[in-house]
Amino acid sequence: EVQLVESGGGLVQAGGSLTLSCQASGFTVDRYVIGWFRQAPGKERKGVSCIKSSDDITYYEDPVKGRFTISSDNAKNTVYLRMNSLKPEDTAVYHCARMGSYCPGGSLEFWGQGTLVTVSS
Repeated sequence: EVQLVESGGGLVQAGGSLTLSCQASGFTVDRYVIGWFRQAPGKERKGVSCIKSSDDITYYEDPVKGRFTISSDNAKNTVYLRMNSLKPEDTAVYHCARMGSYCPGGSLEFWGQGTLVTVSS
């Protein structure tokens, strides 16, 4: 059974940092594209970043470039999202997802339940 479990969210002040984890089971992360998405209250879900570790590909959407870093620990079958210089507009529920073949642009196959990140001003 494919599962993705996010953790690491919480409340942080603007300018602070958090690291989100996406623990995968039922498949190995190094064979798939793994993406991070976020959904702020009352807004549409948006992509944040993705990684295809087999090809050393990472991608970031403009709002997080230079602040967020995606990485993969294949031994732990976990993908991380390190978030620095957090802003109130980063407040959202963050989900990780197994995607199709492309980073970015792959189809979304499986989702985690999400972890809430709240950035106070």
